[in-house]
Amino acid sequence: MKAFRIIVLAVILAALAALPWFESDVLVQFGINALLLAVLAQAWNIIGGYTGYASFGNSVFYGLGSYGVAIAMVQWQLPFAVGLLFGVVLAVVFAVLLGLPVLRLRGHYFAIATLALAQVMTAIVSNVELAGQNIGLVLPPLNNDLLFYELALGLLIIVTLTVFWLTRSRFGFGLIAIRENEEGAAVMGVNTTLYKVLAFALSGVFSALAGGIHAYWITFLDPDSAFDISLNVKMIIMAVFGGPGTVFGPIVGALSLSAISEVLASEVTSIAGLFFGVVIVAAVVLMPRGLADMLRRIRGAGWRYFIENIRAHRL
Repeated sequence: MKAFRIIVLAVILAALAALPWFESDVLVQFGINALLLAVLAQAWNIIGGYTGYASFGNSVFYGLGSYGVAIAMVQWQLPFAVGLLFGVVLAVVFAVLLGLPVLRLRGHYFAIATLALAQVMTAIVSNVELAGQNIGLVLPPLNNDLLFYELALGLLIIVTLTVFWLTRSRFGFGLIAIRENEEGAAVMGVNTTLYKVLAFALSGVFSALAGGIHAYWITFLDPDSAFDISLNVKMIIMAVFGGPGTVFGPIVGALSLSAISEVLASEVTSIAGLFFGVVIVAAVVLMPRGLADMLRRIRGAGWRYFIENIRAHRL
């Protein structure tokens, strides 16, 4: 069974890597967006799925990565790779400095605090001349969708391997222990503050890299788009829909929801905006642990799986 899974994964990966060579430019552009959303969902999975802290601050990491690339390339005339590194440094510094106080909060208090971070960062960047203030920055164009597709795919592979490592490492076990019972984890010797900050920073690194790639691809950046809170909502929905705390759940959720959303936006525009709201309700009520858990348990339970979840939510 394990060998079969490896073969299936290898075939899927090869198909994704070869897709730009055989399909239209429109599909390639959709693929870039979908892959970057999958990276963001997987990055959120580290802090939200494995650590149990529902962060609304990952859009800040995304924005810092975007501005790292934009400032480096536009203001300092540095290469794209240096801009990516600069964005990662900004994200890590932000995660450590803000993570220490914010991660002391729990539950909805933590969610509200991280939600405010995006608004604060938008206001700050809007007044920084180096970042173009409210006008934003225009990056030098690079008409090479194939390059951005492969960068997005490569980044998705790296973040997924990192999540897989979490499921096998002491660090990952510590994060799971924090998610299940933080007080118990502390009693067992887990340095909960250090582990939470490291998870927050690791999540920020991949979010910043995704933001940097996206900024160079679209070649324009302004504070409202860089720190858009709706993007954070999307990555949470995709991770929860696919299965938080699993290796492949966020990827399945991101790719499937991106495809469905794209079809709705092009075919039935009037209800496309309602789609994610419906997904939230359906995911929380019918499959609170995502598609991954549903596919694993529904074989033996059948419809009882959904009935049990509905009863658990007292509906």
